[in-house]
Amino acid sequence: MYIGDVSSRGLHHLAYEVVDNSIDEALAGYCDKISLTINKDGSITVVDNGRGIPTGMHPTEKKSALEVVMTVLNAGGKFDRNTYKVSGGLHGVGVSVVNALSKWLKVEVRREGKIFYQEYKAGVPTAPVKEIGKVDPKVTGTTTTFMPDDTIFSTTNIKFEILEDRLRELAYLNKEVTIIIKDERNKKENRFHFEGGIKEFVKYIDSSRKSFMKEPIFIKGERDNTQVEVAFQYNESYNDNIFTYVNDINTHEGGTHLVGFKTALTRTLNNYGSKANIIKSDKIQLTGDDFREGLTCVISTKVPEPQFEGQTKTKLGNSEVKSIVETIVGEQLQSYLEENPSVAKKIIEKCLRAAEAREAARKARELIRRKNALEFSGLPGKLADCSISDPEHCEIYLVEGDSAGGSAKQGRDRRFQAILPLKGKILNVEKARMNKVLENDEIKSIITALGAGIGNSDEFDESKLRYGKVILMCDADVDGSHIRTLLLTFFYRHMKEIIETGRLYIAQPPLYKIKINREEHYAYDENEKDQILKRFKINTKSANNEPSETEVSESGEIVVKGKGVSISRFKGLGEMNPEQLWSTTMNPETRTILQVTIDSAVAADKVFETLMGEEVEPRREFIEKNAKYVKNLDI
Repeated sequence: MYIGDVSSRGLHHLAYEVVDNSIDEALAGYCDKISLTINKDGSITVVDNGRGIPTGMHPTEKKSALEVVMTVLNAGGKFDRNTYKVSGGLHGVGVSVVNALSKWLKVEVRREGKIFYQEYKAGVPTAPVKEIGKVDPKVTGTTTTFMPDDTIFSTTNIKFEILEDRLRELAYLNKEVTIIIKDERNKKENRFHFEGGIKEFVKYIDSSRKSFMKEPIFIKGERDNTQVEVAFQYNESYNDNIFTYVNDINTHEGGTHLVGFKTALTRTLNNYGSKANIIKSDKIQLTGDDFREGLTCVISTKVPEPQFEGQTKTKLGNSEVKSIVETIVGEQLQSYLEENPSVAKKIIEKCLRAAEAREAARKARELIRRKNALEFSGLPGKLADCSISDPEHCEIYLVEGDSAGGSAKQGRDRRFQAILPLKGKILNVEKARMNKVLENDEIKSIITALGAGIGNSDEFDESKLRYGKVILMCDADVDGSHIRTLLLTFFYRHMKEIIETGRLYIAQPPLYKIKINREEHYAYDENEKDQILKRFKINTKSANNEPSETEVSESGEIVVKGKGVSISRFKGLGEMNPEQLWSTTMNPETRTILQVTIDSAVAADKVFETLMGEEVEPRREFIEKNAKYVKNLDI
């Protein structure tokens, strides 16, 4: 209820809640160093040099304030306006929920020249708070160590990279703080401190793109106790990337601060372009989308009493913030444009090119709509649709290749499963404007089949989506991985709502078929293959780990001599007959499908831009850095 779920996302949220308490101390000006350590046993330790959680007697609870904070919901300082001017913590429940969801938790407080300590088991104190030592009165802070409860979480494997992304983000948003992350399991370590704050954040996001600006535009101001920081620059790409934060909370769904920024950007650039005679009133009319093409922006606001709304409670609702952001950005951007006319001209010329491409894309959309209107069903001819019309009970497989598509059409359950075969590799949308995207036949087929449109929230209508699940089914080889990445890039850039609402999945076809006498078993990875062989006491290795008593048949199967065992690796979906494809990959009772989620929008954006963007050097660096982790590579 409080952390979202009991999977990996909820597990890592525990660490975020503890760190958020330390960040609140930083926001109040009392903390400038935070460290997070993943210990060898899988527990997590967070240390800060803030004021330390109060330990005195709570006036109403009649026990230590430390114990109240650690065991009572909504008891933290963020519910007292006098304690923090602004604070983070998405739900405001803090460490009390972390404590309840941990096997054990230990907290040490350095405050008033003393060291206090308390330990908990499953959220319950094992003893009252006690003083365990003395310390220099100048040395203050809190150390919290907790072990996530493996009887609650489906996984307790803490991922260094996931925590690293969030801590890096927090360091950019709080330039006065140094944040250190360590992993004692494999001696990984990183240190984050960014004196440039969100200006450096924009450069980091855009590090794989080519910008025509030397430095991001930086805007800062405060009105009515609401602080506003905005940094942005334009690059040569065709997508906009705007990341918004309120009190360090990533507001994925935007809100009034985003609306204020967009309004100010469009109005200010339009007015400047018209006065400078760069935008001709008798030519094409520019829209907000045109002014945001190639824009990378970070908006960070500090709001005393934020009101969140939306599906995930990450949309800012404070109406007064819109006018505050709009005024501050409008005034300072106007001054920047007047002081930097050459940069201003480049920005507006890019916006004009975007408008021309948008007009071409509009004509392409109309052409698709007219074509569909002339056809009987308006659906692609190669689509094998399902008979049920309720989207929530239907799913569509986007299948690599005609042969696999044929097997899938024969093996599917025709009531609720639709099949759309895709020929070859779709266009890399990271390198193309919308008008070029809409000229690609395979992409047009996907758009038409799904029926919800394409593009931003104004043009994409989720209520018209014809399927509740969109499942990508590609071969388990290099080409299949490339096609899957191209499809993921398309959905991330042009149908992001499908990912955000949890409707995009990746099918998991098996890698191996293991035939033991007349029985067939399927393994989805190397480990599962080894487990099956171990279960049947079949050893394909000798004492020195060399293959023994095996031979390779003409069809490529590994045959274990004298045991009636053969092991074959599937190179593609087309190698499976319809029955095999159904039982291993498409039957809801037995299949495994991976849901595509966006844990970190910044990290996702960087991966897509690095792997699929125009710049070669970042891609080469990525390959060199990660090549050592490749275990199976089909050539």
